[in-house]
Amino acid sequence: MDFAKIIAERTNLQQKYVENTIDLLEEGATIPFISRYRKERTGGMDEVQVASVSDQLEKLHELEKRKASILQTIESQGKLTDELKQRIEQSWDSTEIEDIYLPYKQKRRTRAQVAREKGLEPMALWLLRQNPDPVLHKAQEYVDKEKGIETPEEAVKGAMDIIAEQVSENERSRQTIRTQFARNAIITSKLVKGKEEEGQKYRDYFDWSEPLRRCPGYRLLAMRRGEAEGVLRVGISIEPEEALERLNKQYVRGNSEASHRVQEAVEDGYKRLLAPSIETEFAAISKEKADEEAIRIFVRNLEQLLMSSPLGQKRVMAIDPGFRTGCKVVCLDSQGNLLHFEAIYPHPPRKERVQAMKKVQAMIEQYKIEAISIGNGTAGRETEEFICHIDLPAHIEAYSVSEDGASIYSASKLAREEFPDYDVTVRGAVSIGRRLMDPLAELVKIDPSSIGVGQYQKDVNQTLLKKSLDHTVESCVNRVGVNLNTASKHLLTYISGLGPTLAQNIVDYRKEHGAFRTRRELLNVPRLGQKAYEQAAGFLRVQGGDEPLDNSAVHPERYELVSKMAQDAGCSVSDLLSSSEMRKKINIQHYVTNEVGLPTLQDIMTELEKPSRDPRTPLKQFAFDPNVHDISDLHADMILPGIVTNITNFGCFVDVGVHTNGLVHIREIANRFVKDPTEVVALHAHVKVKVLDVDYERKRISLSMKGLNPE
Repeated sequence: MDFAKIIAERTNLQQKYVENTIDLLEEGATIPFISRYRKERTGGMDEVQVASVSDQLEKLHELEKRKASILQTIESQGKLTDELKQRIEQSWDSTEIEDIYLPYKQKRRTRAQVAREKGLEPMALWLLRQNPDPVLHKAQEYVDKEKGIETPEEAVKGAMDIIAEQVSENERSRQTIRTQFARNAIITSKLVKGKEEEGQKYRDYFDWSEPLRRCPGYRLLAMRRGEAEGVLRVGISIEPEEALERLNKQYVRGNSEASHRVQEAVEDGYKRLLAPSIETEFAAISKEKADEEAIRIFVRNLEQLLMSSPLGQKRVMAIDPGFRTGCKVVCLDSQGNLLHFEAIYPHPPRKERVQAMKKVQAMIEQYKIEAISIGNGTAGRETEEFICHIDLPAHIEAYSVSEDGASIYSASKLAREEFPDYDVTVRGAVSIGRRLMDPLAELVKIDPSSIGVGQYQKDVNQTLLKKSLDHTVESCVNRVGVNLNTASKHLLTYISGLGPTLAQNIVDYRKEHGAFRTRRELLNVPRLGQKAYEQAAGFLRVQGGDEPLDNSAVHPERYELVSKMAQDAGCSVSDLLSSSEMRKKINIQHYVTNEVGLPTLQDIMTELEKPSRDPRTPLKQFAFDPNVHDISDLHADMILPGIVTNITNFGCFVDVGVHTNGLVHIREIANRFVKDPTEVVALHAHVKVKVLDVDYERKRISLSMKGLNPE
């Protein structure tokens, strides 16, 4: 089968480019490599489109295996006809294939199966013909006490069980009810008796119903979580009258006694077998859609978090704030290496404020600190204010940094390997400092689901979530690129074409032979062959090496082309990198070939203009309102600065500096209709918000952004 044609139809992409993308994927090329360095072959597909082709290809391969298994099962039963085989082979709709297979599927012993074993299938066929003869008179022929059929009525009941199962397994019947569910299904949730106390957080759903097609994903996931915790009973249903009317039109003819028996069997088949089956199907479909929606939001949040603005390579003092246990302070060099650690106690109960100030000033001077990173957790605001009252050199700025996931890292095997002689508090402070310097390099060390962005991450399909998050991390790491001589093993793992083994081999090679002088030297790394080099080289940077282009995103396969450009311009490659006048001499049209088109040439020129540019935006300082420290300081109509800490599909959460994040409901994000909050707000964005309402008892803050921020 031509998978490219199916994928092109499903993704609305040109078939020839889909074919080329499939070829590249099956040759072992990665998604970042394909989207960045093979634009001519893909028609300029971006990473999302290439990933879509990859996902569809994977699903089709899985369906191909499923079809082979189904064909084998039916053949082993001796029931595989040429027509049936052709139908299965030609279909690429998983629902249709499962419907075709259902009558042949091995299942537990059913009432219909028992009836067939008693020889009642001919009686069922007779009933379906719905002739006018008396039913019990015909059923008398099947009375057989040895088979357990004591009376004609028992024979009729057995035949009706067979008909009921046929109704439930018939493709047309299933599609009829499926259509009804798609149009009219209602999802309901009810409180499980006796669970009022422990289920208070689900009280909105104690008696809830709405059309399934209008139920947003976050609400469905909330109800399903309540169901999993034994608090709610959730169901999906339709009104049976119309469904039965449609099924009766399919099966019931005339007004004979047999017709009435068939009608009874249809109703039984619908209520006992077909409706529950389709309900299960729609429960799975709706959960899958809700999962995809939640994962999409999570992925978008993670991407924005990983692409947060870096401070860069500066000497940083990092503070993990605390009250009773004090503030843990570490000093890091410009590479993020730990130089010094000590604790200070500027806050109650010890309140050694003057002594703490002197210690901070001494450390700043001794370790030539250039910036201060302060964790935003407990005592974060108080520590910021403490630092602001110290007479610091003018060039030093203090930044508040998210602590989400720092405790996960500090207790991890990786952290223990990095700092075997220090406890979790020191490791956590180091992580806070490194997050300021380079959020991406530090956050890749933490399981993305523990970073604290998104919603219902524990409730969604964990396999799909992990795959999506891993792809996002890989995408971000390769978009930014990494320094080959300073990147950690963990960061290198995400580089296109590498993985854990090759990443470790690179680090080991670096330790033994010193810094890489060229990208080409990667080929000396054990087990790193030509294919891995091709996939990885363009995303690795060598600063101050022997080849100027090694510190750019120009792929080594195009170095010869750039040398030709320099030669034609009458200069060196270094001159091209440093001189805009020299670059203006180049007419890229002259370098178009069958292999290298304008997209690649334009990318090369962009890199020559700004080699090794960081796509992340510059870091900005932020300050909370100095008059607001606690939720009790808030009142309606206040306008406050805030930081977006999380985005969901029902709005976003904003930190205004009171240790409780406020919710900006999707209706309050802008003066216009907003379908997707990520279209308007970004994670860690600095915004202005208006306080709408404060529930001091439940510590809930309602905020609005309407008319306060440029869109």
